[in-house]
Amino acid sequence: MPIHAHGQPLGFIPSPSVNGFHLGPLFIHVYGLMYVVGIALAIYITRRRWRAMGGNPELVGEVALWAVPAGIIGGRIYFDITTPADIPHHWWGILAVWSGGLGIWGGIAGGAAAGIWRVKRAGASAGLFANAIAPALLVAQAVGRVGNYFNQELFGKPSGLPWALEIARQHRPSGYLGYSTFQPSFLYEMIFDLAWAAILVWIGHHRRIRPWGLFALYVAGYSAYRIFEETIRIDSSQHIFGLRLNFYVATILMLIGIAWFIRSQRAPAETADRPGGPAPGPGSPTEAALAEPGGATATTSPGEPDAPSQDEVEAGTGRPEQ
Repeated sequence: MPIHAHGQPLGFIPSPSVNGFHLGPLFIHVYGLMYVVGIALAIYITRRRWRAMGGNPELVGEVALWAVPAGIIGGRIYFDITTPADIPHHWWGILAVWSGGLGIWGGIAGGAAAGIWRVKRAGASAGLFANAIAPALLVAQAVGRVGNYFNQELFGKPSGLPWALEIARQHRPSGYLGYSTFQPSFLYEMIFDLAWAAILVWIGHHRRIRPWGLFALYVAGYSAYRIFEETIRIDSSQHIFGLRLNFYVATILMLIGIAWFIRSQRAPAETADRPGGPAPGPGSPTEAALAEPGGATATTSPGEPDAPSQDEVEAGTGRPEQ
């Protein structure tokens, strides 16, 4: 493509000049704001999916109260352990989530552990809840990547493609100061996350997926994408045999996700693949959903005689045909 005399392509995606805005005395970081928006969308989507499964949507909010803080803590711990060079040199540096730095693997592990505990404590099916939340997690991750754009981080190798991303000099890694445009790897991930979320929803609607199946596919699919992304990212990372640490983590988790999905679908069917948990209130949409075909056991209307049993039909004592 055409190139400027100084080596910059004529077509590129500009980066924002600021990463936040003032709201009265407060400075709002777009990175943090996008996480709030992503979490809110995940809760909204999961409530709808959980209610459609016959579960009580109020449980989703209760789970979020535990899973979100646990996910943030887990994500920050993973980031601090795997990329210590990126920790700000202040006493509060290990806690500085507002400046970026949440490892997705730690976030999912921490959030999942707290979420499973809360769901089981409510007497609901953790496997079915995981199926409900899987696409919502991908949507939340996609929204979170917008924050990476404003922070000018998590981009890939230098590129002259029309959709290459312009990065300010102060945000370029050492060794890449002479380049101005890079692969927008976070944009690739955002597109993948939304596409994979749509695919999981389609699979859930068109195939009978047992508990944990969609969540296992979430783990396998996202990890498979990250194998690719780790080959183009140039931000700081621990390396083993010349490859980024997260390349190995993603490979292992992809294999675990595939095996987990196969095992979950081959396992004997539960006595009742029902969400369980606290009963919904009278007249709620959940109660109505339970009365639909495929929900709870149907009942007959008042005054309507029960259907004859198979023994009565064979004996000829059942109700005559109408």
